[in-house]
Amino acid sequence: MDPLITYKFQELFFVKVHIFYLVGFFLLICNDKNNIFMKLLLISNSTNPGEPYLEYPRKEIQRFLREKKVHALFIPYAAVTFSFDEYESKVVERFSEIGHYITSIHHFPDPVKAVQEAEVIVVGGGNTWQLVRMIHDNRLMEAIRLKVSEGTPYIGWSAGSNVACPTLRTTNDMPIVDPNGFECLNLVPFQINPHYLDINPEGHGGETREQRILEFLEINPDVFVVGLREGTMLKYEDGLLHLIGTKSARIFRKGIAPMELNASDDLNFLMR
Repeated sequence: MDPLITYKFQELFFVKVHIFYLVGFFLLICNDKNNIFMKLLLISNSTNPGEPYLEYPRKEIQRFLREKKVHALFIPYAAVTFSFDEYESKVVERFSEIGHYITSIHHFPDPVKAVQEAEVIVVGGGNTWQLVRMIHDNRLMEAIRLKVSEGTPYIGWSAGSNVACPTLRTTNDMPIVDPNGFECLNLVPFQINPHYLDINPEGHGGETREQRILEFLEINPDVFVVGLREGTMLKYEDGLLHLIGTKSARIFRKGIAPMELNASDDLNFLMR
């Protein structure tokens, strides 16, 4: 065969291969609801024993938001035994120490518009059932999901991490209200059990947290559940999922022995 023809054939082949991979990558992004543009910081608990409020995650929040000052929208709906103003005041104090501003959504006459215009969305902990009820009542579930999928950073702790999941069904909280549906933001395809404990307190005869998660998996066999221990968090950024903290996370799925994964392990299988 003519060498020139062979060269042209090879050149055409490699161009087609490159186009194939580019199209595949584009379709992957378009079809992946957990896309590479999302930025999530999902924290197990706000405060460790003996520490000030939001002390241990404060530096990670600072790294996550970087140096440029931002004005974050705070969603305090999980508060039950204290007011939204009190909740906002606590969070404002800690975020101001790292150079950022907070305004609670309850000050806005149009909550959906507030979400649409937010630079950062911060969802505090408390009672997950109450939080989901108020997000549904204010028609914010789709607004938050869309805003975060476009790249607006999302920070949540405890209940705020729970609502990033497909449903609220792995919360630890008392079902004090009808949430008007168990569906949540579905920012990640797995469930989180925050404040995960390995054993029950001495003298307690009820189910362990693991037993309750295994019950959930018996009915929902195709879902991963992350037991997120206190003092740890999950960060999703640049299309990669990382565990942050000195404790491991316990990963559950029906038909698979529970796994202990550390900060150095690859957790990206959870996003598929």
